[in-house]
Amino acid sequence: MKYPESVTVKNIESAFAGESMAYIKYMYFAKMCRAAGDEASARVLEETATQEVQHAFGHLDLLYPKTEMTPMRCLEMAIEGETYEYTEMYPSFRHAAVEEGNHAAVAEMDEQIVESREHAARFQAILEKAAKRFAALAKVEEKHANHYRATLAQVTA
Repeated sequence: MKYPESVTVKNIESAFAGESMAYIKYMYFAKMCRAAGDEASARVLEETATQEVQHAFGHLDLLYPKTEMTPMRCLEMAIEGETYEYTEMYPSFRHAAVEEGNHAAVAEMDEQIVESREHAARFQAILEKAAKRFAALAKVEEKHANHYRATLAQVTA
């Protein structure tokens, strides 16, 4: 969507974050209930979590309309997000955890920095591979087009 200062866009982003968080929390709670032997509660939490995902997808449809999204754009946005995580977000969180003496959080942030960097590199590799494929395909298509032009020129001559 092209209205970053829009209150509605901010609300949709917040709703997306809330629905996404609800999914993860409910799945976690279901795991806890199941570990405690409460299968019925676990199932209800999992079913509700699935609905939360659908709500989140609905919000994403508004934020990132399908008509504006391409595989390339999806990968670029994923790279941007992961890069932000390992260059700014997690280092900042890590710094706060160090200052508070929360060693478990420091270790978690360190893991997330490494994993986010790996994710960004993986997405970048896919993007580069796709670019090479499209470049090769363009050459093949150009060769075919030239062949068809030559054939057409012979037929019309």
